Amino acid sequence: MNVQHEVELLIEEIKRLGSPDADGKVSVTFGTLFSDDRCANIFEALVGTLRAAKRKKVVTYEGELLLQGVHDNVPIQLLKDSV
Repeated sequence: MNVQHEVELLIEEIKRLGSPDADGKVSVTFGTLFSDDRCANIFEALVGTLRAAKRKKVVTYEGELLLQGVHDNVPIQLLKDSV
């Protein structure tokens, strides 16, 4: 899969699993994304896809690298609806 396609899929999954925050932007926690069965089947490397999306300024979250368990409560905010 190419990176742009994976980022587009990530956008759809964040919309599906997330909810609007105080700013009206859709957010989801890393733990929710990581533990979702559909996401597990779609993304071979969820963390890598998130990093690529962050570099493209499609999403934002605290820190650089997210790890399961440690960062489960970190919110991932969707900044754009497409790449």
